Formats: sequence, structure tokens, C-alpha cells
Amino acid sequence: MAILKRLPLMLVFIALPVFATELPYRVIAYHDVRDDVAGDYDPDQYAVSTGNLVDQFTWLRDNGYRPVSIGEIIAARRGETSLPPKAVLLTFDDGLTSVYTRIYPLLKLFDYPAVVSVVTSWIESDAIVTYADKKLRRDDFLTWDQLREMQGSGLIEIASHSHALHEGVRGNPQGNLQPAAITRLYDGATYESEAAYRERVRQDLATSVRLITDRTGRAPRVITWPYGAVNDIAESLAAEQGMEVSLTLNTKSVSTPERLSIGRYLTIANPGLTEFSFEMSGNVPRPIVRVAQIDLDYVFDPDPLQQSRNLDAMLDRIKALEISHVFLQAFSDDDGNGGASAVYFPNRHLPVRANLFSHVAWQLKTRANVSVFAWLPMLSFEGESFDPDWRVFAHRDGVAAPDPSMGPRLSPFNALARERIGDVYEDLATYAQFDGVLFHDDGRLSGDEDFSDAAIAYLEAELGTEVTPDAIENDAELRRRFADIKAQALLDFSRELKERVRRLIPKIKSARNIFADALLDEAGKYEHAQDFDAYLDHYDYVALKAIPASKASADQEGFFEELAAAVGRREGGLDRTIFELRTLDAERSVPVRSDRLRATMRWLQSLGVRNLGYYPDDFISGHPDFDDLRLGMSLADDFTGIHR
Repeated sequence: MAILKRLPLMLVFIALPVFATELPYRVIAYHDVRDDVAGDYDPDQYAVSTGNLVDQFTWLRDNGYRPVSIGEIIAARRGETSLPPKAVLLTFDDGLTSVYTRIYPLLKLFDYPAVVSVVTSWIESDAIVTYADKKLRRDDFLTWDQLREMQGSGLIEIASHSHALHEGVRGNPQGNLQPAAITRLYDGATYESEAAYRERVRQDLATSVRLITDRTGRAPRVITWPYGAVNDIAESLAAEQGMEVSLTLNTKSVSTPERLSIGRYLTIANPGLTEFSFEMSGNVPRPIVRVAQIDLDYVFDPDPLQQSRNLDAMLDRIKALEISHVFLQAFSDDDGNGGASAVYFPNRHLPVRANLFSHVAWQLKTRANVSVFAWLPMLSFEGESFDPDWRVFAHRDGVAAPDPSMGPRLSPFNALARERIGDVYEDLATYAQFDGVLFHDDGRLSGDEDFSDAAIAYLEAELGTEVTPDAIENDAELRRRFADIKAQALLDFSRELKERVRRLIPKIKSARNIFADALLDEAGKYEHAQDFDAYLDHYDYVALKAIPASKASADQEGFFEELAAAVGRREGGLDRTIFELRTLDAERSVPVRSDRLRATMRWLQSLGVRNLGYYPDDFISGHPDFDDLRLGMSLADDFTGIHR
């Protein structure tokens, strides 16, 4: 018999953020239910014990929760009815026999409706499926007779879990197996085209819909995405097949006129009532974030064997450190001018130094259990596709020209520049899977920028007056409005970039670098066109470059105290601000002592700082020292639940 490989995504699932939704109901995702689940250490981390499921059903009933059906949710979506307070949707994935032997009897006892999602190829085929490190046979899955019986009770909605997309497919030259529904297949030489990708997913969904309809007499209205992995293309293809409801594992639910995409709380590690009720209450505290910012330039090596050794060293270090996030550089700056002259992923506009980002990001997620944010410039791109005339123009000494000391930044007011930078971001999301985007600190405009033609035209239209360097310099109100418009333009551009990524990675998060003086100095916003309060409103995290100016040690302590106090005065500031520390002394180009870095991290925590990061991590030379890092920022002893 053939053997089907089920992609081992346990670590990816564990890394998911805590549940949250914008819709007026909770949704719970279950998988297998067994009598013999070994506490929270069972090899199948998604299995729930029968006893715990009974306790959870009882808790829902006793605490006023009302399980509702997909039909009720669709009717409420159409305005035909209203859902009860504390509505909850129960979902069971993968179509294992426990749905019939253990779950269905309990649903009948409690009179609870539920969604059961089946992989049709697993029902139709006699192939062996590798599932949670076990070999499952046809008898381990539901039969069509059982499904028809449960559907006939009126309690069970049968959903498609795809026909054969519940597997990993090769997604990069290194051979990483990634979710089939969202991955462009790599055949060893080329990537699958968008047209071929669309046709593959369309055919799979059509097959699943046909089989469910033929075998049960009812077409599925719901698609439950394997591994929760989905993008806008896949959801639109499902909607074309009549599946208007999409179940994911994202943190939020999104409703559009065409379809309803529902995020779910995934039960992991057989949760008891304390953990289950805590999650259902929605009062889970925001998790602590600890970040290592890593240059892929440190991993890359022309010698494949050395590159492999570099990667292993980095992965071992990050895994042992037990942090929550890695900000992973996706670009290369060969000439050191701050601009992306090449990147580490296939794309339309820049040379590819090595097709490495996808592989390293996937290894970090699955081997080190961290969330990976792709670290890219906002404006600083150079090469044949990026015309130097598109660059930011400064006006100094009576001359308007790009400032070479500020890197090859392109004007955010230039439509062609924005479009091509957006292409680069979209291409990264096409060929790699990651959790967030870190917008680099090049997303700034100083007080005497931008005086490019495109910027002047835009600014004059917004300000309703002629824009000249003298006018800006001599009119305080005009200077303030000038800074506000530039700051807003940069915010808007980052939203454009995130949206280009979001279409392919719906759960994408964002972080943006900001300089400390933009927060501490009243003139900082004008000098950088950066606004800390606006960043808190627009990004999931603000990556604050906590780098003091050249001062004595005592003054540095005062700087950190002032910085922590300023962040703490903002609502949610300490929860969503990452204090990033440099591991290199920029003035002297020498490493910061590791014990001093550890002391700073511990001291910042005593000031109320929750989230810490550092840059760069030189895992080749071992700086900062691992033991000092672990003592300074590891989450190993932290009991806050899932890090993300």
C-alpha cells in the first residue's frame, strides 16, 4: 500500500498566538479524543482525553455558553436571525473514528451541534497515513455510513478538510515540506507557477466537494484548511466551490461579502478546566516577547557544508536560548550602505544571493519553536530595477540631492518606487512562510527631506501651499504639518506593504523600528518623521532602538530610566514595545561586554520592561555569551503560556 506523509507541524501549531476574534462567538478546534491520553505529554499534542472533553462540555453548559451550528452562523451572517449570547462553535478535524465512538455520543447527550472536517482521500483510500508519529489505516478514520448517520441527526455539519492537501510538499531547494494548500511546489529546478498552483488547489477542492456531495447527499458549506494554512487565493477557490465558510487557525475572524473566514482556538496538550476556562474567558494576558535579530549574512557561505554548519549552530543556539521570536534578515547589503542590493528569496527585481530565507525561517519555526518576522527595508533598495531618480532628496546648502550617508532610500511619494518595493514584499510571501514583518529603521525622513519632485507635488497638494526649504524652515506650524504628512505617508506605505503580504499570509503581524529620540525628544518626530503613539496604534509591536547617545555610564542609566518611563506612560506601551539592545558598540566597533548586556536586560525588567531584543546575534563567534543571554532574557522559567 502507498504511504501518505502527514506534515509534522506540531511545533508550528504550538507557536500559534492565543485565541482572539472580532466575531460574536468563540470557536474551538479539536482533533482526536481518546481515553488513554497521557496528560499533556502525549505524543499527539492535539489529542484530548474523554474525561477532559466531558469536563469542557459541562463547563460550557454551566457557564452559559451555547454551542451553535454553522447553519445558525450563516443565517446570522445574512441577517436572518441573531446568535445567542456566549455562542460557541465546536469543530473536530481530521475525521478520526473517535468522532463516532466518543465525540458523537457526547454531542447527543449534551445536544451540542458541531462541525466534523474530513480528508476525503483518507476515507476513500486504503493507504497508510502517518499521523502524530503513528501509522493509521483506513479503519482509523470515519466511514461514509457513519458520516451519513451523524449528519442525519441534525447535529453534525460535514466539512471538507481537502481531498489530499493534508500533507507537506517540497517548498524550496533544501527540501522543506510545507503545507500543500499554500506552498508553491519546487520540483528541484523551478517553482510552480501561480496558474499551476491555482489549478492544483482548485482540482483538489472540487474532488473533495464532489465526493462529500455524492456520498452524503449534501454539498459542504465549510472548508477547514489543513494546518490552518490558507491564503486569499485558496479561500477564493473554496468559495467558487460553494464553501462560503472557511475555518483557519488564525487569531482573528474576518467577514467579507464573499466569504467568512473564522479563526479558532486550538486545543493543545490536553488542557484541563483551568487552562480551558482561562482561554475561553478571553482575558489571557499579552505574552512576553524575547527577540534575537539575526543577519542571514552570518548564515550564508559559498561552501554548502560550511553554510549547513552555520545554520545548525544558529538553530542550536536559538532553541537552547528559549526565546519567542527571531527577526530574520531577508536581504543582503554587500556594500554596507544600508540598502538591499540583493535578497535571499526569489523575486522580480533584485539579485538573489542565495535562496535561503524560506529554509532558515522554516527551520527556526519547526526546530527552534519561534515566531519568525522577516526583516526588510521599507525604502532602501538599489539596483537596475530601482531608478536613482526615485530616491529621497534632501535639501542642504541650497542643493537638493540624495544624501549618500543615509543610504539609497527611495521616496515613499514615488508611485513606481512603492509598487516595486511592494513586489519584493509580495514575492517574499509567495515563496516563504513566516509570521510577521519587521520594517527596518530606514523608514524615516529627516527634517530636510523629502524634496524629490514626487514628494513636493504630494506635499503641496496636502498643505495647499508652495513647499520650499525656506518656507518649511521659517514656519513652525508648516514644519509641524510637514512632519505629520511625512509620518502618515510612511505609515500608509507600510500598510500597503503589509497588505501585499497579507493576501498570501493572512495571519501576518508587523513590527516597526523607531529611534529612541523620536520618543524622548520633542523634535524627534520632525527629525525622523516617526511617531511612537501612532506606531502603537498601527503595528503589533514597536521595536524601539534603545541605544543611548555617547554618555557616561551614569547617564546611560538615566537614559534607560527615562525611556522605560516614557513607554510606560502610554496605554499598552510596555506590552507592545520591544526594547532592542545593541551588542556592538557602534562608536568603537567593539562588542558590548556580555555581562553588561545581561545586567542591562535584568535592570530593564526591574523597571517594568516586558519585551526585550538584541542585535546582532553573532552565533559564529558566540557573542553575546550564551549563558549571559539566557540569564538576561530567556523565557525558560517564564510561566505565561504560549509565547506568541
